[in-house]
Amino acid sequence: MGLFDFFGGSGPEKALKLKPKVTQKYGDPASRQKAIQQLGEMKYPEAVGVLMARFTITVEPLTTDADEKEHVFELIKGFGKDAIPPIQDFLRKSDQAASWALRLLGELLPEPEIIGTCVDTLTHLSTHYTRDPEKKVVLLHHVTGREDPRIAPAVLPFLEDMSDDVKIAALKALGPFKHEPAREPMLKLLTAEETARRVQTAALAALHDSGFGVQGFREKVEALLVEPYVLDRTGVIRRQA
Repeated sequence: MGLFDFFGGSGPEKALKLKPKVTQKYGDPASRQKAIQQLGEMKYPEAVGVLMARFTITVEPLTTDADEKEHVFELIKGFGKDAIPPIQDFLRKSDQAASWALRLLGELLPEPEIIGTCVDTLTHLSTHYTRDPEKKVVLLHHVTGREDPRIAPAVLPFLEDMSDDVKIAALKALGPFKHEPAREPMLKLLTAEETARRVQTAALAALHDSGFGVQGFREKVEALLVEPYVLDRTGVIRRQA
């Protein structure tokens, strides 16, 4: 008998039925808080999924909202390793609260496994439309600065995202990797007529970090250079002192 088999009187169905109370923004907060506490005591994986939904809403006053979310965080953490699959499922399916999911995984998994979850989720997102770019940005920020060969191929498709914030986050993540397949896409993004100026600035920084040459794009790149960036004789973007 496993951990989730001890609570016969409060099964998965009961956990799922509590979701409307957990996500109730208005009315008596005591009802929401009672449901949260009940879920924390159930020890069913479905309870974790319902508790995660609390991170997707904001209630007034904000001090109550912050306190409740921290309480939910601690309750989920208390599930231990059994919480990992429901959190990963939430991260994959929900467009909201990705930062909370990653924070929880940070308490429950070693960093290489968290990176694997991020890479898997980014790979899924790269082929599925999402209206809100926040989740992509959160995931891209999390993998930025990490040294893992799985990251660059997963990030590369986001140079073509519709959101400028996503493009900028992808450029920041890609630059230090010196990932050769990213050279031409970064140059195309930099030199495209429709590219916003702030994205062009991020592209210049990423190309500088990568050390890639601008062969095939030199004339267009020269026209877009801004301080502190210059192009040396070999076609590599340098930063002036």
